[in-house]
Amino acid sequence: MKIETCKLLIIGAGPGGYVCGIRAGQLGIDTIVVEAEKPGGTCLNVGCIPSKALIHAADEFAKLHSLSGENALGISATAPTIDLAKTIAWKDGIVTRLTGGVASLLKKAKTRYVTGRVRIIDGKTVEVATCEGALRISCENMVIATGSKPQELPSLPFGGKVISSTEALDLREVPNRLTIVGGGYIGLEIGTAMAKLGAQVTVVEFADRILPQYDAELTKPIAARLKELGITLYLATRANGLSEDGNALLAEGPDGAVEIPSDKVLVTVGRAPVTQGFGLMDLGLTMNGPFLAIDDHCATSMRGVYAIGDVTGDPMLAHRAMAQGVIVAERIAGLPSVWDKRAIPAVCFTDPEIVTVGALPNEIEGSKTTVFPFAANGRSMTMERSDGFVRIVFDPKNELVLGFHAVGSAVSEMSGEFALALEMGATLTDIADTIHAHPTLTETVQETAQKALGRALHV
Repeated sequence: MKIETCKLLIIGAGPGGYVCGIRAGQLGIDTIVVEAEKPGGTCLNVGCIPSKALIHAADEFAKLHSLSGENALGISATAPTIDLAKTIAWKDGIVTRLTGGVASLLKKAKTRYVTGRVRIIDGKTVEVATCEGALRISCENMVIATGSKPQELPSLPFGGKVISSTEALDLREVPNRLTIVGGGYIGLEIGTAMAKLGAQVTVVEFADRILPQYDAELTKPIAARLKELGITLYLATRANGLSEDGNALLAEGPDGAVEIPSDKVLVTVGRAPVTQGFGLMDLGLTMNGPFLAIDDHCATSMRGVYAIGDVTGDPMLAHRAMAQGVIVAERIAGLPSVWDKRAIPAVCFTDPEIVTVGALPNEIEGSKTTVFPFAANGRSMTMERSDGFVRIVFDPKNELVLGFHAVGSAVSEMSGEFALALEMGATLTDIADTIHAHPTLTETVQETAQKALGRALHV
């Protein structure tokens, strides 16, 4: 058996793992990253990037379709068609370029990369099954960055017509009838895209409204858009399984049993941490429910063993994993890095999009909120999308901004401004007195702060 040693061993090359590997290499730490699949993890290969590519293609298709009939812009176009297999090939090309880029960045940082399946022996040793045979790696420090996987339902195990987001993002044809179990962000992102591509989409949600993790005001514009797209919603409804012939989803709702004809059933009821099947549980690490418990250095209960990303719990966000990866690399290098982030932005790429960062309305006692609508923004009107708003939560005693929320077209691009304002401890006056370019969507951020100060200009 071949044997190698290193100061830092990272298990998993998703956003957290590969960023940790790059930063560790930059700091001169002898590092090995082990990954069973391609670098980039779920986000790059079967999640964030592929889904945004599909959403973009669906948006372009929908635009052309809207221009094939009577429209306010006076543009005439022929009714479009789509070759989904070609679209998926384009998406795969993007993924290939990005995974290749990750591999190049690791090499540039002088971080070694091993492809193979890991078996943890103890907190300092693993064995890797590679195509060239078994490899044993001994390390001083270990990082668990194994991520998460789609959660199954006992009544709807994956296989055949029942698919996860991974298979949904690799379909070669648009299904005529797509039923989605779960009205969270993953289901609605994919469902909206498929509806724009021509699928008859039905969403079954156990809660009494879509996107239950967001407040009702943020989700109202999305519910209205789903209706425009012809998406059928079954709320407060439980999915019970497939019909005997497999051609329909059986569900139970407020009005009794319902049978929904389905060519594909996409189950998006959450994600589960990858902790089983490779010896991790034999370490006896302290758990936080199904997740690995960590401190503000991302250290687990065993000295020299760290954990980052989805395997450590919510929020399951790639950028959180990346930030954690940097912290771990810097801690091992002897730098005083800790998790002291004030806010982590979360984006829902539905139509319209949602961004939330920081405190929610009424979450902090004594806080107040103010809202500015996109309907009063000139740039929104020229984009033919003026639904939604920007909302700021603030402390009226000192004007300190506590949270931002927005729903509208392209608001994901505002998330950086929101997070920066919170990290810098911005006040309403800081934002209101910062000149924002005109005409842009970001003017609404300045206008929201001005409104909170009682000096609104355009409402």
